[in-house]
Amino acid sequence: MTFQPPLRLGPVRRFTCNLLCPVDLLGRPLLLKYTGDPAEAREEIRGHARLARHYRVPALHAHLRVPGGHLLAYERLPGGTDQGLLLDLLNTDEARGDLHTYMAQLTTVYREVIFATAWPADPAHVVRKLYWDRAAPGGRLDAYYAAKDFLIADGLIDIPVSRLDTYTLNVNGRRHRLDWAATLRWLRAHFATAEPVWAALTQGDPTDVNLAHPLAWFDYDTAGMNSIPGEFANFLWYASALGGWLVPTYNPTALADHPATFAHVPANTPEIRRAAVDHTTSTIHIDYTPRLSAPRRAAVTTYWNQLVQPVADRLWPVEDLANLLRPYLAMRILGVYNLADLTSEDRLVLLARLTEVMSPAFDPTTYFCPLESPCPAP
Repeated sequence: MTFQPPLRLGPVRRFTCNLLCPVDLLGRPLLLKYTGDPAEAREEIRGHARLARHYRVPALHAHLRVPGGHLLAYERLPGGTDQGLLLDLLNTDEARGDLHTYMAQLTTVYREVIFATAWPADPAHVVRKLYWDRAAPGGRLDAYYAAKDFLIADGLIDIPVSRLDTYTLNVNGRRHRLDWAATLRWLRAHFATAEPVWAALTQGDPTDVNLAHPLAWFDYDTAGMNSIPGEFANFLWYASALGGWLVPTYNPTALADHPATFAHVPANTPEIRRAAVDHTTSTIHIDYTPRLSAPRRAAVTTYWNQLVQPVADRLWPVEDLANLLRPYLAMRILGVYNLADLTSEDRLVLLARLTEVMSPAFDPTTYFCPLESPCPAP
């Protein structure tokens, strides 16, 4: 008879400010989550309870205070190396049937819950962590950018972002203007208004690593009544930029249990083809080719066609979806990573993407390329 120790600990992984550790306790598989922020722990516990009424979530067996923070013990769902997450369905060369089945199930659940719980809410009563708090005084926008300046792209375009408004930006053949300071002011002002927002009960941070396969939801500190356009912007930006490109590039330890991610980074990394300044016409030329792997294109396509568009048709039939998504996408671009900390090439692409979002001609259907064929080169 093989002796089984009563307690077995797996590797500890860091996700942002939290620690996760798989544990087998008396034969029961658990996932321990440690957070040093008491307020975040309380939100996690409340968010789990809210979400459990409408979505499949692992059971929360216990939570307790420990030195320096809180420890939460969850049911551990089946998984392993390159298994158990939506991320793993995206880390393939082609979009397989299991991904299509998964996305159909995901969007069906979201449609049902959003239609059942959606209402125009006071912004004071929605989850504020990812958008409102980051735009508020002392939030991430201030921490990253207040009273700070940096070059658009060191060695490529050696012009400070503070002077962007004095140039025309020619991005992939289209002429734009971007006033850096005015964009930051607009975002702060937008998320300081008391105008009601359409909100529904969601997890709030629907990323490749917060969605389990088979379908379940992880991570609950942003669960509750969330802005619906914010929920959409979060998934679309993560699926098309963060999950396959920026997170594995700048936070690789978070994906240590899913190493297949790194083999697919080139297929999801935009390519800069031109970066130049014409001082005679005060024009900055940026030509880049967006890249998105076939599985990620398929996921974005299904999400758009089976969730975003049906919800927009019912809730906002006469409103411009681009205007609804714009502030949330801009905040995703600016409020996750500090652009000044990125490589010149990555910063340049994100500034180009921000420019396109802020343009009056912004069209999310082409911006995210929800097509089964590769995004065409400009």
